[in-house]
Amino acid sequence: MILADSGFWIALGNRRDRHHGAARDALERYGREGFASTWPVLTEVTHLLVARVGVVQALAFMEGIAAGACEIPDPPPDALMRANVLMSRYRDLPMDLADASLVILAEELGEGRILSTDQRDFEGYRWKSRQPFDNLLLSAGQGS
Repeated sequence: MILADSGFWIALGNRRDRHHGAARDALERYGREGFASTWPVLTEVTHLLVARVGVVQALAFMEGIAAGACEIPDPPPDALMRANVLMSRYRDLPMDLADASLVILAEELGEGRILSTDQRDFEGYRWKSRQPFDNLLLSAGQGS
C-alpha cells in the first residue's frame, strides 16, 4: 500500500498541472499495489479541485475514492494529539494537518513510500521520528 498525498490526486485530476504526466505514470506503475490516504487529504483535494479545476473533477475524484481507488483507514485514537506534536515539531516548514495525518498513517502502516508533489516537506518529515519518506512520484526524476 502506497501513501497518496493531495498533490498526487490533484495532478491526476488536472491536465494542466505540471505533475499530471508523472501522476498518471505513477497510477499505472503502482495502482495494482493500492493506495492509502486520510480524511484530511480528501478534504484538501476536494477543496482544491473545486477551486482550481471545477466541481466536476472534485465529484469524479470522490466517486473514484468511494469506488475503492484508495483505502482511507480510520485514524488511531491518539491521532489529534499526535498531529499536534508533529505540527509543533515541523512548525518551520510548516506542517499542515493533511501532512501530519500522512505521517501518522505511515507510522500505523509501517510504510514510508509516498506519492507527493511536495518534495521539500516530505524530504524533511520523518515517520517513527527517524524513517525518511521515499517519494515515488518525484524520485524518478519526473518532476520537482
